[in-house]
Amino acid sequence: MSTFSSVPNNTPTSLLNHHNSLFYFPSCLPSLSNIQRSHPKTSPVAFDGARLKHTQANAQKTVPGVLNSRFLQIGSEESSSSRHFLVKSTGAESAGGSTVSQSVLGILHLIVSVGIFLAIDNFLKQAFVAASIKFPSALFGMFCIFSILIILDSTVPAVATSLMNFFEPALLFIQRWLPLFYVPSLVVLPLSVKSIPAASGIKICYIIVGGWLASLAVAGYTAIAIRRMVKTEMTDAEPMGKPSPFSAVEVWSWSGILVMSFVSALLYPTALGTSARTCLPFLLASTVLGYIVGSGLPSDVKKVFHPIVCCALSADLAALAFGYFSKSGLDSVLGSYLTKVSSNPGAGDVLMGFLGSVILSFAFSMFKQRKLVKRHAAEIFTSVILSTIFSLYSTALVGRLVGLEPGLTVSILPRCITVALALSIVSLFEGTNPSLTAAVVVVTGLVGANFVQATLDKLKFRDPIARGIATASSAHGLGTAALSAKEPEALPFCAIAYALNGIFGSLLCSIPAVRQSLLAVVG
Repeated sequence: MSTFSSVPNNTPTSLLNHHNSLFYFPSCLPSLSNIQRSHPKTSPVAFDGARLKHTQANAQKTVPGVLNSRFLQIGSEESSSSRHFLVKSTGAESAGGSTVSQSVLGILHLIVSVGIFLAIDNFLKQAFVAASIKFPSALFGMFCIFSILIILDSTVPAVATSLMNFFEPALLFIQRWLPLFYVPSLVVLPLSVKSIPAASGIKICYIIVGGWLASLAVAGYTAIAIRRMVKTEMTDAEPMGKPSPFSAVEVWSWSGILVMSFVSALLYPTALGTSARTCLPFLLASTVLGYIVGSGLPSDVKKVFHPIVCCALSADLAALAFGYFSKSGLDSVLGSYLTKVSSNPGAGDVLMGFLGSVILSFAFSMFKQRKLVKRHAAEIFTSVILSTIFSLYSTALVGRLVGLEPGLTVSILPRCITVALALSIVSLFEGTNPSLTAAVVVVTGLVGANFVQATLDKLKFRDPIARGIATASSAHGLGTAALSAKEPEALPFCAIAYALNGIFGSLLCSIPAVRQSLLAVVG
């Protein structure tokens, strides 16, 4: 999935492009006189992406002694060179200090904006648990944020815009690392499938592949049918920011953390109090490194070896190596990777802790594309609603027809819904396997990511709206990232359908009558 690679120009606080937005005016001064001699009438000067023209006279008035070649020739050649060196040094020092200060402010801005998301998610979780409310807390928070943005946009538009700009670093952070938040379920898959018979595993795989194809077809054909009825012309969507690619500095930094923390954990197994906390740094570093390396693989390789697969294998290999050298075994280390205990978190718990923030970020995505949602509401909502209903009930029916155990069938009901909300949905049912749910959701996304474009072409879905909705409704975030990387015009519709699919699925399963009907179909 990837997945989404430049930062929008309207994000002044982004960490990623500060070094590109600086203009080292003093260090450029010596070159201006050369430009002036070769172009006596005008001198183009680049300033923050804009080109300004100054007449020779005005330029000399503005910066006398620098642009005036006669003045530069007064005195010895050594003193002239000294003046040039002094100007360059002063400019470099001031620019360097400015770069550092802006980078520090950018980092603080990112930490604060992401921290607010995490704080809101944690507060809502605790409040909903205390009130014994089973509705997904993050989804409620998303609705609240979206409502606030809509109200502010109607009353004080400038405040709504400021809020969007303030949280832009957090949104780009979530977008950049989104696939990583899905990985823990794949890393601990060896533990999740131990209690599942091989025959049941084959049936689940059949449901995953067949269900993905059926959901994609239902969503795509529905979108095309509605498009022909309403005949709404497409308009340009709001530009969506893309995070920066990974750098060599990040690779070496995480590599250093991996090596040092791995050795430290071997020598001092309980240095941080518990095994899970001690293993957390190197398991987290191995997961992140696997994702970074996987994202940098050639496109042809990624079709078979998706970055998420590379990521999960990297973490499993690190766990296997530590289990071997420490003689604790693989299962013990994987148990420390995802403890599901807030007081003793592992690396997987840290990553999955961002899933609530992912849901909260949907509010900003939908608000940004609100005009597009309004214009194509008929296609989007009809396709998403029908696709979600079909996905839930067809999974329940096929599970019963192939003889899959009821508990396993219920666990894979939300196979086409993003992990964060899929886990909330299965928590509404009893006797489910959340680890299996997360793994099935991720595998469904991987199937879509690898085969969605070719399948859409085979089904002759040409319309970007139909392609985007069909992809997101069947393969959620991973499929969205794969398609939008090659078809950016489908990205807005992917993003909208991706959010609405999970939202509507959660709302539907929150209704007791719907849950009872699903259980009746499962048998």
